[in-house]
Amino acid sequence: MKNLAVFSSGFGSNLQAIVNSVKKSKVKANIALVISDNVDAYSLVRAKKAGIDFLYADPADFKDRTSYDKFIVRRLKKEKIDYVVLAGFMRIISDYFIRQYKHKIINIHPALLPSFKGTQAISDALDYGVKVTGVTVHFVTSTLDGGPVILQSALDIKDDDTLISLSERIHRLEHKLYPKALDLLVNGKLLVKGRKVFVKR
Repeated sequence: MKNLAVFSSGFGSNLQAIVNSVKKSKVKANIALVISDNVDAYSLVRAKKAGIDFLYADPADFKDRTSYDKFIVRRLKKEKIDYVVLAGFMRIISDYFIRQYKHKIINIHPALLPSFKGTQAISDALDYGVKVTGVTVHFVTSTLDGGPVILQSALDIKDDDTLISLSERIHRLEHKLYPKALDLLVNGKLLVKGRKVFVKR
């Protein structure tokens, strides 16, 4: 069974969705470790409640991003982590980290990439006036929100949507799509060729 490390800086709703999917055997993997850069992250509480080992590492204790990531990677190697799952992790990870886990780090983004990159994707889509947005699961590369797309799911924006209502529907979609992508990943069903990701049959 593959070992996962889930990285989360905040509330951890996607972490909880993954925990639930593992418990229900919808994702056949072991969440070996939860890592956060925020001591107050509720994701750490979720990990504790689920009996999952967790680590808080303060970026202020390290001289630069690479030093931080080298510390984290050493812990991942010790725990024999196979895949890294970013779930609301608000730090950009270094090229060093990405090289250590090429095509083994995935992230979820609340928009249909390559549209609306960055941390304000939901409000950016709403403000722009697009009629359709959605969710993207992608591999992580050195380009911000620019890695090969694994899965996407679209969502119509309603005329009366607010940031709150659209965010709620986006998050519900994330909680369905992320476990699906993770299941494909841990079962070796994904084949990456350049920018394209194919699902093996």
